[in-house]
Parts: sequence; C-alpha cells; structure tokens
Amino acid sequence: MTDFAFTAVGFDLDGTLLDTFRDLGTAVNHALQIGGFNPVPIDSCKDLIGGGAKIMLARAVEAQGGMPDEDFHALYKQMLRYYADHNAVHSKPYPHAREVVADLAGRGVKMAVVTNKFEDFARSILTQLDFIETFETVIGGNSMGKGDDGKYLSKPHPAPLVEARKRCGGGSFAFVGDSTYDVNAARAAGVPVIAAAYGYCDKPPHELGANGVIDSLDGLISALETL
Repeated sequence: MTDFAFTAVGFDLDGTLLDTFRDLGTAVNHALQIGGFNPVPIDSCKDLIGGGAKIMLARAVEAQGGMPDEDFHALYKQMLRYYADHNAVHSKPYPHAREVVADLAGRGVKMAVVTNKFEDFARSILTQLDFIETFETVIGGNSMGKGDDGKYLSKPHPAPLVEARKRCGGGSFAFVGDSTYDVNAARAAGVPVIAAAYGYCDKPPHELGANGVIDSLDGLISALETL
C-alpha cells in the first residue's frame, strides 16, 4: 500500500468502465420492432445512454412520434426482459480498465461502481466479465429506492455517490464518469469528478464541468493525483 490522494474511487459503468452500447442498442431495437417502430443505428445508441434504459428507450420512441404511456411501459418491460438475457454479448471493459482497477486496489484504494443501470443488470454484466470481485459495492439506478416524487434516487441525485462513499469507509472519495448525470451527481455530493472523454459524453467532455478530463483510463491515476 502506498500513499494516495483518495481512499476510495467510484466509477460509472456504461461509457466509463465498460463499452456497452452494442448490447444496449440491440435491446432498444428489439423493443422498437415489437412496438412497430423503425430500428435505430446501433452506433447512434451512444447518444441515448446516460439516464438509464428507460430514458434511452423513451428518446428513441419520441424521435419517431411517441406512444401512450401505458403502451410505452409495456414496451419498456419487453426491453428489460430481452436485456436481462443478452446484456454481455458484446460488452467489454475499456482498454486499461482492468489494469487501472488492479493498480488502485494495490494502493489500498476501495472502489465502487455507481450506475443508473439497474443493480441486477450491472452485477450480472460485471460477473459475466469476471470483473466484479475488486469492487467494494455496486450501486444501481434502483438501489437507493424512490423519492417522494416516485422516481428512483439515481444520478444526478447525489444519494448513490454518498452511499458509495459510505460503503467504501468514508474518507476522501473521487468519481469517474462520462456524462452530465455523473458530474452533476458528484457536484451535488461534494466530491471531485474526472470526465471520461472516451465514453458516451452527452456534452463535449471539457464542457461537462469536471475537475479533470482523461482520454483513456491509463491517464486516470495521474489525473487523480493532480486533484
């Protein structure tokens, strides 16, 4: 164990630790076809990722005229059922992800995954990729329950990051993500955040408002050390 600026680091999943857009896009298209909509180009699904699967499908449906809420809910359930069985077909860790996680673990840093993907899905994918054991905890979009408005307390709400920090023992905590959801959650939780420019950024990386920006995960350690 060596001295390091942070005792814990949290990671977003999609577009930060894992490249998942192909499996997500395939699930979206499966649902769109059931609903009578045209499929979307798989590559374009990178632009839909961020707020979770429901928002992802909603954006694709709305782009083609929308549908009644009751029908959309049924279609969303179809998408989830398909994704449950096909969530790690093409998904894989980004270059340097395993090495950086191992490096941080070797420094005594505890790590958490904080994603807007449902926790069961996140755990399933990480397990299938043999990439879950190093993480202290996995917090999904549904892990913190719902607020008074009936919506899940997921990013950009600070609750998932506050809980991740707690589960990692408190202390100094930094977060890594690729979207406004991640940066805004970190800001609200009062923790520094690094933007993953290689991910599915919903704004230009340097406009996300992060404390630092990396073009590859092999730059994470040095970026954290400069915070």
